[in-house]
Amino acid sequence: MARANPIVIQPRPKMRRMADIWGRLKKNKLAMVGLVIISVFIFAAIFADLIVDYHDMAITQSRNRLAPPSLKHIFGTDHLGRDVFARIVHGGRLSLSLGFVSTAIALVIGGIFGAMAGYFGGRLDSIIMRIMDLLLSLPAILLALAIIAALGTSITNLVIAIVVANIPGFARIVRASVLTVVGQEYIEASKAIGMGSTRIILTNVIPNALGPIIVQATMAVAGMIIAAASLSFLGMGIQPPTPEWGAMLADAEGYMRHYPYLVIFPGLAIVLSALSLNLVGDGLRDALDPKLKNVG
Repeated sequence: MARANPIVIQPRPKMRRMADIWGRLKKNKLAMVGLVIISVFIFAAIFADLIVDYHDMAITQSRNRLAPPSLKHIFGTDHLGRDVFARIVHGGRLSLSLGFVSTAIALVIGGIFGAMAGYFGGRLDSIIMRIMDLLLSLPAILLALAIIAALGTSITNLVIAIVVANIPGFARIVRASVLTVVGQEYIEASKAIGMGSTRIILTNVIPNALGPIIVQATMAVAGMIIAAASLSFLGMGIQPPTPEWGAMLADAEGYMRHYPYLVIFPGLAIVLSALSLNLVGDGLRDALDPKLKNVG
């Protein structure tokens, strides 16, 4: 009696592709270092209330002003006696939230415009991209400053300013990605069987153009964190006493000569978070590049 062959369950193509991407990403040591660093920042932001008290340590003033780093205050205290470590931890929650939320909103809005321009082409493409070119002709920080000056300083207006300044970049990268797949046979087949344009874009076009979009989004988070910190440093972003890395740098400007730790620690937080996200973005770019599939 012949023995039945064992049933072998093959992994789904999407799962296998994700495993391949993760395998290539793990080989990139700098990308993994960046992933560890940003994971630490995200963990600290999520559990900030458990790590250090917000009201007593980050907001409430005390007489222990400008104390150097010690076991009690590992990053020292600022000119109002507030714990610098506590303000960096809780400021990280706000800075990272601004970066990720602003990126998500800009990606959705810019992605819609870019997908429409790349898929439909013609006059619609020209109109959308000329508007994006007009926005790109203005420096992002100046455009954001103009928006905040018109709307006023608040977290909501800060997000609006950063989003508007970054929509054109996402629109262009999504349009370019869509153009690489819109002429493929499976897109024509979807049209032939009567699928609507919106469904084709969402189910066939965007999923097959995600690689460059993911990389752009990862690096954009770093840029938006720096943009939010820059606007707060200029007094057009987060207002005192709310802790935010850029605002902390602005508060420490007059004390940096004699108390450099007030600038060093929030500055390092900005640099490390942005650097780690860029390292992860570089690693994702290499991992998602099909030309590198069989390399090393």
